[in-house]
Amino acid sequence: MSAEAGARLRVLPVPPEKPLTETAHERLATIAQHTEMGAGMYVAMKDLEIRGAGNLLGGEQSGHIAGVGFDLYVRMVGEAVADYRASLEGGVEEEPPLEVKIELPVDAHVPHDYAPGERLRLQAYRSIASANTEEDIKAVREELVDRYGKLPEPVENLLLVAGLRMLARACGVGDIVLQGTNIRFAPVELRESQELRLKRLYPGTVIKQASHQVLVPRPKTAKVGGKPLVGRELLGWVGEFLASILGS
Repeated sequence: MSAEAGARLRVLPVPPEKPLTETAHERLATIAQHTEMGAGMYVAMKDLEIRGAGNLLGGEQSGHIAGVGFDLYVRMVGEAVADYRASLEGGVEEEPPLEVKIELPVDAHVPHDYAPGERLRLQAYRSIASANTEEDIKAVREELVDRYGKLPEPVENLLLVAGLRMLARACGVGDIVLQGTNIRFAPVELRESQELRLKRLYPGTVIKQASHQVLVPRPKTAKVGGKPLVGRELLGWVGEFLASILGS
């Protein structure tokens, strides 16, 4: 790139009647400071970092790569592994694993002050998304503790979500979503004995056989005057539900 071209890149016209926001100023400063060959990746990463994280556990995603979402990471990594295995096995593609969507009020993410730097957080998300067994999760936990220290609660929750995702997949459940005052599980195929157990252990549950869904009242801290469960307690409750009703 010539010096003249570099100079042109640094001239960024801004309407004088519209004052720059702090975010806009940061974006422009990043572009002005990184005009060398190959700097586009840094500029893009910085822009994505500025936009912030999206819905980490949900299907609607936005924001930087770390905020693309645990669901999407699992899908991307799973597809990449399947493609790689297919290439080694002469083009025989494995059936992709069941995609599991978890949308619950849980603070689950890798904080900026725990793993400093976009790439380090990206590596942490990728490692968690690649975990397919309890041994994998244990190995990821040990690696994170060794590199960054004791896990903060949001990271602990993220590992719990990974374990819950594996349990849901083993039970054939693809959706675990907060819907009003209920937790929706789908698809769910219940045997008669499972249906009887469900009604006995979780009174108030609505079974929608046509759509293969069950709506279970969201648990509370107490039957009278209790508050709805959130965070780690809610994840534990969901795990107990899957194991007691849909576990083999």
